[in-house]
Amino acid sequence: MYIEENQLAVTSASGVVFAIPPGHPGWIESTFCKRECSRYVCSSDKGPLCTCGRTWTYHKTHGIKNVGLSEEVWSPVHHTISSPTDAYGTIDFLGGPHPNKAQFIRLGFDSRPDQIFQLLTREWGLELPKLVISVHGGKVNFKLNPRLKLVFKEGLLRAAKTTGAWILTGGTSTGVTHHVGDALISERSPRLRSGRVVSIGVAPWGVVENRASLIGRKKDVAYQSIDHPRSKFAALNNRHSYFLLADNGTVGRYGAEIALRRKLEKYISSQRLPARTNCSIPVVCLVVEGGMDTIRTVLEYVTDSPPVPVVVVEGSGRAANLISFAHKYAKEMEESSTALDGIREQLLAEIQKTFNISQSQTNKLLAELLQCVENVDLITIFKPSESSESKSLNQLDRAILCALFRARYLTAAEQLSLALAWNRVDIARSEIFIYGQEWADGALEEAMMEALVKNCVDFVKLLLETGVQMARFLTIARLEELYNSKQGPANTLRYIVRDVRPHMQRNYSFTLIDIGLVINKLMGGAYRCSYTRRKFRHSYTDMMKNSTKETPSRNILNHGLSESGHLSLVEDLQYHVEPSHNMFTQPFNELLVWSVLTKRQDMAKLMWHHGEESLAKALVASKLYQAMAIEAADDDLEVEISDELRSYAKEFDREALELLDYCYRQDDDLAMQLLTCELSNWSRQTCLRLAFACNHRELLAHPGSQLILGDLWLGGLRTRRSTNLKIVLAIICPPLILQLEFKSKKELQLMPQTEEEHMIDLKDDLNDEGDPSEMNHHSSSCSSSPIVPTQTDHIKANKAKRANTFKCVEPSNTLHRHHQLTFTRKLLEFYAAPITKFWTWTIAYFFFLAVYTYTLLVRTPPNPEWNEYYVIVYIASFGSEKIREILASEPVNLKRKLLVWASSMWNCCDAFFIVEFFVGMILRNHENTLNHGRVLYCLNIVYWYIRILTILRVSRFLGPFVTMIGWMLQRMVYYVTLMLVVLMSYGVFRQSVLFPHEEFSWFLVRDVFFKPYFMIYGELFADDINPPCGNGTNPDGSFNPDMPPCETGRWLNPLLMTAYLLMINILMLNLLIAVFNSIFLKTNVHSHKIWKFNRFAVVMEYDQKPALPPPFIVMNHFRLFTQWCRRRYAGSFSKLFCNLN
Repeated sequence: MYIEENQLAVTSASGVVFAIPPGHPGWIESTFCKRECSRYVCSSDKGPLCTCGRTWTYHKTHGIKNVGLSEEVWSPVHHTISSPTDAYGTIDFLGGPHPNKAQFIRLGFDSRPDQIFQLLTREWGLELPKLVISVHGGKVNFKLNPRLKLVFKEGLLRAAKTTGAWILTGGTSTGVTHHVGDALISERSPRLRSGRVVSIGVAPWGVVENRASLIGRKKDVAYQSIDHPRSKFAALNNRHSYFLLADNGTVGRYGAEIALRRKLEKYISSQRLPARTNCSIPVVCLVVEGGMDTIRTVLEYVTDSPPVPVVVVEGSGRAANLISFAHKYAKEMEESSTALDGIREQLLAEIQKTFNISQSQTNKLLAELLQCVENVDLITIFKPSESSESKSLNQLDRAILCALFRARYLTAAEQLSLALAWNRVDIARSEIFIYGQEWADGALEEAMMEALVKNCVDFVKLLLETGVQMARFLTIARLEELYNSKQGPANTLRYIVRDVRPHMQRNYSFTLIDIGLVINKLMGGAYRCSYTRRKFRHSYTDMMKNSTKETPSRNILNHGLSESGHLSLVEDLQYHVEPSHNMFTQPFNELLVWSVLTKRQDMAKLMWHHGEESLAKALVASKLYQAMAIEAADDDLEVEISDELRSYAKEFDREALELLDYCYRQDDDLAMQLLTCELSNWSRQTCLRLAFACNHRELLAHPGSQLILGDLWLGGLRTRRSTNLKIVLAIICPPLILQLEFKSKKELQLMPQTEEEHMIDLKDDLNDEGDPSEMNHHSSSCSSSPIVPTQTDHIKANKAKRANTFKCVEPSNTLHRHHQLTFTRKLLEFYAAPITKFWTWTIAYFFFLAVYTYTLLVRTPPNPEWNEYYVIVYIASFGSEKIREILASEPVNLKRKLLVWASSMWNCCDAFFIVEFFVGMILRNHENTLNHGRVLYCLNIVYWYIRILTILRVSRFLGPFVTMIGWMLQRMVYYVTLMLVVLMSYGVFRQSVLFPHEEFSWFLVRDVFFKPYFMIYGELFADDINPPCGNGTNPDGSFNPDMPPCETGRWLNPLLMTAYLLMINILMLNLLIAVFNSIFLKTNVHSHKIWKFNRFAVVMEYDQKPALPPPFIVMNHFRLFTQWCRRRYAGSFSKLFCNLN
């Protein structure tokens, strides 16, 4: 039977062998043991005491009667017995202002290091260390000067915190361990795991003060960490987090912990660093003060295989000063025998002075000291700076980390991997990235991948500075691996992927196609991520096929498929992707989106600073964060998550506005080009559209944005004063169009225009010049050209879609001439201008309302007349325009088209009332239901009058009020809910008390609401408050058979009515007024921003509308249909629904 190394084999009573894994309740007792003396061997120098440190009486009391021979040498191996440990649990240190807890265990001195490591990492839940700092020094108390103590404290803490190190010490509150405890005082916490520097004390069980109180299994022990001056025992240091109490059966003697501690360090050093590194966990020895044993310990470290680097704190006293002195002159002693003799004498004198030992001991110690410093690279002397600057306090941690680089003879890649594991970019910058450093192929790219996964922003920045080519680095496989990485901050990506992959399994590996669906969902509208486009899907599939061909057939199922069954490139292409597979021309764009979706804000800011399209990247990041915040709120996650995401969005909003403002101050023309340039990397959107999508009012209210919108609104016209009046008069009297001022041809090329208009311009110029070669200019790049908005003229799928995006046009030589427009061109420019469309549609709409109003105010004839036919044709053509809008929207999928179109409240209302009108029309054409149809007409016209609000939003003064009305209606929904609660409570009471004998009918429901509702507006129905009643008699006693009887409890109605009116008229109405007032104040302050923001939607809406309003719009639709038929017949796939300006 095979049993894993970290499991313990146990035989049951029936003879069946089974294994107890770590974490099992009985694992600790089955794995670790204690040691107790089993044979009394008299100690020659301690009288009647046994060599173990206990008296004969103790042995006799515990049933130990074996007596060893006088010349017998006591050893823990032969003279002790082992039994399951009886002391482990949690220590609560007393005496401090806050409780401090620590885990502890009593274990044998010969315990296996792998089992101890399992105890630390699996039973006690410690993360794997990235460095082990073993602190050695004096065991007796000593003083450090204040300056050195401060440097030691700051340096040790910084080294441990920044690298995730384990600090190993002697564990007792004496000597150097006491100073380590003082350094850890800021790490005191009642928590056992997170938030603390991991400090492990390895102390001998027999030396621990009051150790009897620790005996117990899974015991919580209250422990007083106070030393007794006359005691030979030492208290545990209350600043440590974990204690390994080594037991070799002795009492009052050190030494049991030495071998155990060294074996544990050696075992840890054989383990690999966690995640993506090929280096083992480094161990470094830190020496502070110390005695003769410390020098021998240093000798063991530097002569071990592999050797362990040692850092000696010079000036701390005794052994540390001797090693520093010998190390200082080590090279001189190698070069000159004369110098060796002189230094020998100095060292002998210093040793004798320091330890006061015999000459033979001095000579022996000198030999050990010289052997220590034979390899100067293994010993680093740290001498604190005399400077009082704060930077000098961080020198010790640098000395510790740099000692590892010098002593371990690592390659540059291994050194960089260690620095990454420690997240010490300062060490990498000063020690690794030095002049002349050579790097193996792919080493920096692997380091970049590790830095991205671990969210080491400073390292990514450093690697970018050193010249890592991100276009070569970022592949599909690497990007997928980044999305599937478990490291980094907690994020909501998996929650959102579940929305697009409802049946996602637990260990599902994301593909970039999944990420594309997530981005589409978050960006909303017609946005299409490049990951979901056909071109990318084909490339992705081809790469997967190629990767599976290169993979042996027996590994295809293991590597080619994720656990969910979906194809994934993470496993197959992770480390062997050809340069041709790099599909990302703008890698910083992809990494910015990855950073945002995984909530790595600092990394996202770094990616935003690099690459192109910074303004667009900031707006996309803001939109993604806002959508993620909404998703987090909808998923009922912690409120802090949603607030944090919103704060990140505001940061990018601020960055985008500052960037635009800076560009506008430098060059306003280029800034406006920046806003209107079509972004092929961002679903062919523009910065203006992205700003509108992320609700960035400040950016759309910026002067640069408003200049563009003003230019778009006027189209080819150039008017300054009384613009609206001139346009209306020109619409009513077309000859006045010739009196209007228009822009020149060059100006028209530099202003927003559609693709169709641009082609007309080129044809006109070609007719003037007669050079057909100039036709190629319309496809020029936008690198050095003025940028203008246009519509997309390319279909990626077999379905029609319409995309109002912006395109850059490079003016050819023919476009620079200031030719005036022809009469025909002036007519086209006039009727194509959005402002003209607005007034044309508005005049037609008011005429429609006038005819509709007349139709309803006069008697309805049995058969429709011309006015009613006009209304029917208008609404029918208006409905056909809504259908065109759906088909012409940007999404390819019909369902997506409907969702995008229905996202507007006005569109939904339009659809409902158009259908309602035609229902009324059908009823009106039947004699029996004519009046019912007319009532539906009357209800229908209410909406068409309310729809005037969509026209009023164009106004600078009325537009913000229209927005206020919308917000107030949203808030009023909540108020109505509260009002219904109060109204129902009184209405049901009133109806049931005053009319207890009613039979059920739907009029009862009306009566419950009717009178209480009108009481809100002051109609109190005074006669019904307390009506007269009696059993057939009047109040004066006269007989009246019609007098209704007095119902029981009717006198309660006036009381409850008083309370009801107080609640409704005073409390609820004033609450509503306060809410509305708050909305008004908030909106009024930013009214200009709100109008400018809404202006973008208005301009884009009328820029896309056909020039002819309903009912004449059917001619445009007929033209559209004939064009579609002609193109289908010719087999041409071009724009299906072009702009009809």
